[in-house]
Amino acid sequence: MKTLKRIYLGLILLFLYIPIVVLIIQSFNAGESRAKWEGFSLIWYGKLFDDPNIMNALWITVSIAVLAALFSTVLGTLAAIGIHAMRKRPQALMLTLNNIPMTMPDIVTGISLMLLFIFTQVERGYVTMLLAHITFDVPYVILSVMPKLQQMNKNSYEAALDLGATPMYALFHVILPEVMPGVITGAMLAFTLSLDDFTISYFTTSPLVQNLSTLIYSQARKGIKPTMNALSALMFVVLLVLLLLVNKRTDSQEK
Repeated sequence: MKTLKRIYLGLILLFLYIPIVVLIIQSFNAGESRAKWEGFSLIWYGKLFDDPNIMNALWITVSIAVLAALFSTVLGTLAAIGIHAMRKRPQALMLTLNNIPMTMPDIVTGISLMLLFIFTQVERGYVTMLLAHITFDVPYVILSVMPKLQQMNKNSYEAALDLGATPMYALFHVILPEVMPGVITGAMLAFTLSLDDFTISYFTTSPLVQNLSTLIYSQARKGIKPTMNALSALMFVVLLVLLLLVNKRTDSQEK
């Protein structure tokens, strides 16, 4: 029985990762043909960094991911502290509302935000994409910070106030040090999700402002170029490293 389970798991992993392995191998193919191996080369990685459109999309992707992670971490941490201070019923209600965006399909969130920007007559572009990324990142930060707040001694904050600390001082010197591991994990998760997002970005930006995922989609409609293989390979490696770091931090916190 264990052998069958391992074979089944192995087949699933092969089905999921063989296409990615083929893509990475093709990124080192010296020729443009995907049907013929013409030798090992880094030419496509060189052309990748010489392409101004890709470099511009890379800048937009990284800058939005950093800003979205920063703002969503601040907002999510403050929201988690506020939710933690509520009574049980309001707290359960707020956590349920917080979980809805995470279980909702991305296309629903993307279309909803697009309609909101159209209704408010806000021109879609860099700012709207940033606001959309902050919107879907905040719930994940709240979910990362809440367990740390629940593990914290409830009397620490009140004791700090009784000893003469101001609420702001107690926030920065008592609460935040206790929940900092959850804050860092939430920030890393927000950065990773923002870096990888396509659906919500597609609906909340304009054709003039593209991140890497929307750029790959638009160019793939015209035909897959070898530089796209190199770009996809680099994105996969970066996201894999980030996810491994997030999982490692989560496991260490649980232990």
